[in-house]
Amino acid sequence: MKRNSKNRLTLYIIIAMALGAIIGYIAYKYMPKQDIPTLVSIGKMMTTLFLRLVQMIIAPLVLCTLTVGIAKLGDLKSVGRIGGKAMLWFITASIASLFIGLMIVHLGKPGMGLNLGTATGDVGDIISGTQSFSAENFINHLVPKSVIEAMADNEILQIVVFAMFLGVSLAALGERAKPVVKALDTLSEAILVMVGYVMYTAPIGVLGSIAGTMAVNGPGIFWFYGKYLLWFMVAIAILWLLMALVGYFILGKRLLPLLKHIIQPMIIAFSTTSSEAVFPVLTEELEKYGCKNKIVSFVLPLGYSFNLDGSMINMTFASMAIAQAYGIHLDIGTQITMLFVLMLTSKGMAGVPRASLVVVAATCAMFDIPPEGIALILPIDHFCDMLRSMTNVVGNALSTAAVSKWEGELKDPVLLQQEAAKAA
Repeated sequence: MKRNSKNRLTLYIIIAMALGAIIGYIAYKYMPKQDIPTLVSIGKMMTTLFLRLVQMIIAPLVLCTLTVGIAKLGDLKSVGRIGGKAMLWFITASIASLFIGLMIVHLGKPGMGLNLGTATGDVGDIISGTQSFSAENFINHLVPKSVIEAMADNEILQIVVFAMFLGVSLAALGERAKPVVKALDTLSEAILVMVGYVMYTAPIGVLGSIAGTMAVNGPGIFWFYGKYLLWFMVAIAILWLLMALVGYFILGKRLLPLLKHIIQPMIIAFSTTSSEAVFPVLTEELEKYGCKNKIVSFVLPLGYSFNLDGSMINMTFASMAIAQAYGIHLDIGTQITMLFVLMLTSKGMAGVPRASLVVVAATCAMFDIPPEGIALILPIDHFCDMLRSMTNVVGNALSTAAVSKWEGELKDPVLLQQEAAKAA
């Protein structure tokens, strides 16, 4: 049922893109130039409807998922070596993924040339607001005076700070905090279901965005989609190469057998656009590969909250591509801050297709990048989602195998064969 729903939504988005392109092209060729801003305005209202529904769920989603993700670590002292080694891998891999996305989007510049700011007419204000973002402003935006005020204003960084303190405090309380953690976990699941409902308004946003953009820019919008997908694939390929090199350094000749074991989970994640859909089979294959059950059962669930390599690279790439499309320049300090925000706000969303777009919308709004730009990338996002979901599976499998190797808990292939023979 869920799979059919996702396929229908993808079909609706494609149909909306085609209709928007047709309407926009007719307007581009035959509508008087003085009337085009009216069409753009109507398209922007359609996009705004979708966008406001997305913004409605940002604050509670970030608060619940991040708080629960940290609280589920348990007593931080008792996590010990395994948790520390796993988190070292997760943080390093996240930073590497974010920087690869940032590097490739600067190299390929997929959003350059669209000049969407010209259509909206307010790019000057946007650029001015972005340039005013300084270290002093960052500190002012870091700690909330009130979490209620932060949620009302969608101040994502302030919500992240509060969620981190709340998550650590709940972890410190141990058993007494379980009812609160369970309640927040249930609420986060409900909000993630809301994400699915909200995404059904995406075709409306896509139709309005594509029609308005095509009316102003003509068929050049499809050049943007081609460049966007091509350079995203380059970024994913570089990340895979980096993961393979690190994996070979740690696992040696055991790397190839690991990849053979996870081929089926990779294919399932690619086709369903959900890395969480393969969790049971991935657990089984890692144990067959030789990882101890106690490590798999600890590191793998943790990885699904903290080790989202494919999603990380996508969020950096998408945010900066939207900024390029609107002609917005962000200085290096602001871009580094954006990476930090993305790394924190992305936790706990691995299993939900297109949930990363909610994070992108929140981050764009924080840095004065028009968040309606997410409607522009929605038509291509399904294909990117297939690649990033498969990448999440590879990253989590590698991290689990690496921690097993570091702990001396990775079984020898000969021993595995002997156990298989006895079982037979």
